[in-house]
Amino acid sequence: MRLDALLARAAERLARSGSASPRLDAEVLLGHVLGVDRTWLYTWGDRTVPTYSWARFEALVAARAAGHPVAYLTGEREFWGLALATSRHTLIPRPDTETLVEVLLELAHEAAGRLLDLGSGTGAIALAFASERPGWEALGIDRVAEAVTLAESNARRLGIANASFSLSDWFAALADERFTLIAANPPYIDAQDPHLAMGDVRFEPSSALVAAEAGMADLRHLVEGSMAHLLPGGWLALEHGHDQAAAVRSLLEDSGYTSVASRRDLGGRERVTFGQCPRQR
Repeated sequence: MRLDALLARAAERLARSGSASPRLDAEVLLGHVLGVDRTWLYTWGDRTVPTYSWARFEALVAARAAGHPVAYLTGEREFWGLALATSRHTLIPRPDTETLVEVLLELAHEAAGRLLDLGSGTGAIALAFASERPGWEALGIDRVAEAVTLAESNARRLGIANASFSLSDWFAALADERFTLIAANPPYIDAQDPHLAMGDVRFEPSSALVAAEAGMADLRHLVEGSMAHLLPGGWLALEHGHDQAAAVRSLLEDSGYTSVASRRDLGGRERVTFGQCPRQR
């Protein structure tokens, strides 16, 4: 079968299964199977697909039609222009989280400093930041050993030498270390949220998605524990749910943070809230 016909058939099947981006999903999966980019697929649509590749592609399309995330099927997701390996032990990096990276880069006024990325997963936040700020040191921590191994592998493959990763349950293994910036995209979804039964999140680790106290427990823990690990004048920046910004601002203000503000994501939703540690304590 020709490439263009195979893609059209796969996109139609994925559309019937409920995919929000059926054509894109089909192109990414076929590109993965053939080892080519999407531009190549458009350029050479009249070429035929070898039988082995066709069978492999059909298997991936069937898995996607059953709801499996494309990033898990290909083992890769692009974030901040970086091709990150993914696994079922970590969340899939999402475009909304690039808002957090943008905030961190704006707050990194100095030529050098230290960033702490809590719950690093694939290493997306730490690696994106480190790639833009070579004079800084970025430390990503995660409580899941497989996630730390994956993030370290991503750093090596991308050649980002100023990012490192280690095992810790939030601040537990950090002793008295201090940082210029602390960032986190923690679990913030209520266990009763119906969206947990929809889309890609059905296949992602619930421990990285769900938090107690209607999704606020980990956000609260990070706010309350972070100031002990910030240098005077340092900043804490947190990603959160679209309806949690006011609550996170209150947590920061109640804990003594100043210059508290929120930033909207590409969809216009308040997605990241940040505050500054007082210079005099």
